[in-house]
Amino acid sequence: MECVWLIVVAEGSSVLLTFHDFELEYHVTCSYDHIKIYNGVSEDEGNLLGTFCGVMSPPQFTSSWNVMSIIFHSDRHVTHRGFSVSYRKDMCGGVLTGLSGIISSPGYSPDTQYSNNADCSWTVHVSNCSVVSLVFLDFQLENNEGCNFDFVALFDGPTITHRHLGNYCGGEKPPKIVTTSNQLLVVFKSDFNIGGRGFKAYYYSGECQQVLSVPSANFTSPHYPNIYPNNINCHWTINLAGGYRIKLFFNAMELEDRNSLSDECDYDSVAVHDGSRETAPLLGRWCGSEQPGSLISKSNNMLVVLSTDRNYAYKGFSASYVGVVPVNISCTRTEFTIHISQQSLPGLERESIYLGDRSCTAQLTPTTYKILARFEKCGTAGQPRRNITMLVNTLYIDFSDGKGRSIQEYEVQCDAQRKMATIHIVSAEERQRMNELARRQAEGSGGGGGKEADPEPHDPSDIVFISICVLAVVLMVIAVIWLVLL
Repeated sequence: MECVWLIVVAEGSSVLLTFHDFELEYHVTCSYDHIKIYNGVSEDEGNLLGTFCGVMSPPQFTSSWNVMSIIFHSDRHVTHRGFSVSYRKDMCGGVLTGLSGIISSPGYSPDTQYSNNADCSWTVHVSNCSVVSLVFLDFQLENNEGCNFDFVALFDGPTITHRHLGNYCGGEKPPKIVTTSNQLLVVFKSDFNIGGRGFKAYYYSGECQQVLSVPSANFTSPHYPNIYPNNINCHWTINLAGGYRIKLFFNAMELEDRNSLSDECDYDSVAVHDGSRETAPLLGRWCGSEQPGSLISKSNNMLVVLSTDRNYAYKGFSASYVGVVPVNISCTRTEFTIHISQQSLPGLERESIYLGDRSCTAQLTPTTYKILARFEKCGTAGQPRRNITMLVNTLYIDFSDGKGRSIQEYEVQCDAQRKMATIHIVSAEERQRMNELARRQAEGSGGGGGKEADPEPHDPSDIVFISICVLAVVLMVIAVIWLVLL
């Protein structure tokens, strides 16, 4: 048997759902008898708030808009008492269980004032292993010294008996709030006169707002590779030490497609900002199955934002980043010189930085790690690049600790004739492609015995001298032939 209830209340309101009795057949994954609760229509799994069975009653739920759906399913075996549930139209307050959402004063608009005699309470309840962050986007209430008339009160838990985080009023936005538990209570009260615009705030669970500060990491949209939730706004802030830049890679992306009329990412999208705020320069916005190339920041901060609407959800994205260490590199016709500020790599042993192999480790100066390496040492080899023989090696920076292996690779190149050096970081994907190319080249040249060693690089002045000698010999031969013919 399968029963479906679609609850629709007035536009601008929400649905508050409360269970009074609950007893269904139990299964560890609720595969037999169960109910599913949706934050909107049930055709979209991105709206799913939860699946429940057994005897533990579901918590209260508040929809993000004026529609909520309930599906009850039972199989042909084992029956129990069932469930009893009620709902009401909720204009102000409720229980919020999404990964992120908006809390605002009743009828919030930048152009109107909130109503008098309001008394609203919102309980934000996220997963047990997470915390709640609250960020105010706009705030203007009646101002008074003790915030006793119109105010927003915040509590580190579901009731007013939990730790009081503060009362706020006036026109100054409250600071960002982070709870110590997985619940937050927001209370808004107004008296009989004098009002203001009200307030608008975003809440995030820890799953939907992360700050990443390690030199490299992977991250994904919520629930990846399963479907992400609808109606979320998730932030990943990458914040590295000063001097670093950030190189970001999207390994996979599957979001709702572009708007066919505007050809814009109007529905679900991933945006990347060159800084830590959404006001920072936009590096790009993507949706559908678009997969951008690597992105590099101009500073040590980058912000990735996933925004989804209330309809149609997909797998999401998988991304990774590496912090690009600021390296000062130069070369002459005979050697590389590399400097890295000790402030960029605090606490790293000099043996963790080496060129080519660990016999060419960095030396310490008062302020930098320094590598001075002649071309005939450390594995430097000549490689053809765009009709020029470049002297190429790999700089390794080893961040490995007891928790795992983490080594960054940078390809260093020198055009010795022009004394110009370049460096770029090698991602894991690029390293895999380079190894595959080397393997194919080895297989193509194999079968004739052992692999020949790379020839030692020559000083370009030697090449010029040899060329002059060859030219002189050719001219002498021509002169001899001319004399014989005479």
